Amino acid sequence: MTTFLQQRIRSFGPRPCLVSAGETVTYDAFGKRIDFWHGELDRWCVRRGDTVAVCGDYAPDVCALLLALAFAGAIIVPIASAGVKRDEFLEIAEVGLVIIFDVAGAPRVERRSMPVTAHPLIRQLRAEGAAGLILFSSGSTGRSKASLLDFDRMAARLERAKGRAYITLVFLMLDHIGGINTLLNVLCQGGTIVTPATRTPDAVCEAIARYRVELLPTSPTFINMMLIGGVAARYDLSSLRLITYGTEPMPETTLAALHGALPGVKLKQTYGLSELGILPTQSKGAGSLWMKLGTDGFEHKIVDGVLWVRSATAMLGYLNASSPFDEQGWFNTQDVVETDGEYVRVLGRRSEIINVGGEKVYPGEVESTLLAAGNVRDVTVSGRPNPVTGHVVVARVSLIEPEAPAMLAARLRDFCAGRLERFKVPVHIDVDDGVHHNDRFKKARVSRPTEQPV
Repeated sequence: MTTFLQQRIRSFGPRPCLVSAGETVTYDAFGKRIDFWHGELDRWCVRRGDTVAVCGDYAPDVCALLLALAFAGAIIVPIASAGVKRDEFLEIAEVGLVIIFDVAGAPRVERRSMPVTAHPLIRQLRAEGAAGLILFSSGSTGRSKASLLDFDRMAARLERAKGRAYITLVFLMLDHIGGINTLLNVLCQGGTIVTPATRTPDAVCEAIARYRVELLPTSPTFINMMLIGGVAARYDLSSLRLITYGTEPMPETTLAALHGALPGVKLKQTYGLSELGILPTQSKGAGSLWMKLGTDGFEHKIVDGVLWVRSATAMLGYLNASSPFDEQGWFNTQDVVETDGEYVRVLGRRSEIINVGGEKVYPGEVESTLLAAGNVRDVTVSGRPNPVTGHVVVARVSLIEPEAPAMLAARLRDFCAGRLERFKVPVHIDVDDGVHHNDRFKKARVSRPTEQPV
């Protein structure tokens, strides 16, 4: 249940809880904001089991409302950046009430009609009397899946959580499992949440320097943006103790560059999915992509090179897709891994593997090589159909400085040829200054259907 979390939040009194837009809110004040929103929920006639969407980012009132909903036993649908998909998300989640916070932090309330008969999983959660959480995937394949989780199960794990009270910059959004996990863990440990003005490298590093941030949870794509832009050298980041990274495979070149730029900072790889929660991990070393997966509420196995996980905090299921669990409760993550004793290394999503004449090419390996070639700001590797080999490797690159396309392509292919097997070398290299990531700072790839042979 959420009682433990409520008591923990109340126990930290005058400690700083959230720093947002220059305002510092103590735990005492944050608890009062939760009470205020609990009163508003009563006024809006929100009852246990009602589905409520909250549209906003990490402002104190947004966070306090999310907690008030959880403590009231509601089913929460956080939406931070859905854009044109918002109406689709609200319909799938069967939302009856929407609270939208504008840029100034003012809330607007909208009521929606709900279906006469609720989804069976929502009915199940309501029958159990538990608070719920609905998270949508980033939809890299074009369709976002809605995961329904038991919030009380997630909160129960906090009682066993051990850690220190870090000053943490919240980077991963509130509608992402990593963002929710960060919020709950910081509050449980009595840490301080710092929100940057925007999610740009300069704004993030400025906030780290100003508020002496100790922990930065982020993505490999954003780390690469920081390094290429040279922002780490322009700000005082000496307060940083730990950088955690996840959501996608980390290029070796990016990890090595980060370790070189911030040698005193511990680097830790994380692993989690909306469907399962966040697994405990232990990195083999600061400069290593190998990690050990923890067993506190989780089990894992490797089947034909693919990682399967069984979790005590797994979702009840999808609201808009069939159940992905087998009869024993195992979930196929679709992540291809290699092993070294107790350690695993994620190579990439199975749906992203490029089949070149029967040989497997992992985009991340080629991208890591190209990032080391010089004058490459970012790169996305994919497969292009070919009548002879099935597919060929294609690289879309953005440059730091202009370079003649023909000379660039020859240089990059020569660089790859000395480091990669022939079938992995890009056949086509296209220069494109567009962004390579989605709004969650995760590499935007076009995935093939998982049932397609690799």
